[in-house]
Amino acid sequence: MLRLLYALLLGLLGAGIVHIAILFMLPAHSERDIWSRLSAAAPPYAMVRLGPNRLGGEIPAPVNPFLTAAACRFDLADGPVHVEAEGAVPFWSMSIYDSNGLNVFSISDRTAADGALDVVALDPGQMQRIRGELPAEFAQSVFIETGVEEGIVLVRAFVPDETWQGVVGRFFSGLSCTPRPVG
Repeated sequence: MLRLLYALLLGLLGAGIVHIAILFMLPAHSERDIWSRLSAAAPPYAMVRLGPNRLGGEIPAPVNPFLTAAACRFDLADGPVHVEAEGAVPFWSMSIYDSNGLNVFSISDRTAADGALDVVALDPGQMQRIRGELPAEFAQSVFIETGVEEGIVLVRAFVPDETWQGVVGRFFSGLSCTPRPVG
């Protein structure tokens, strides 16, 4: 019985030490999230290519070696964000994350009109204003209505082999993330 009490006491002491260590490590890890890294690396609406040798290693690389990625931060208070790219790649996907890193929406070339990346993310109020008078530049766009005020747009493209590097590079060179004021 005494050994059981000793083991329980030792287990509680160990659990307390682990919890205190986690509390001390939490601020260091929370400062290194993707939102903070992108904020330090580029202003809002600037597309940042992700990779191990980009921006001094501050931006993480995609885990899949066949995917190339870029991200931009946005704020819907500036107006809807228009994400578009020129050209065709074997596969692309786009996701919207909130400032906490939670995925709120995803789309790929398989569900976009003509496989083109032309997406407008907006809040419900902006969507009502656009419905009244659709700008010509949004005629082929996919509209994403979201409650996220600030977020991150992440675009990934598939690179089947090295011969596709130029095509995918041009796709990312033409990639834009632009706020569009709504009248």
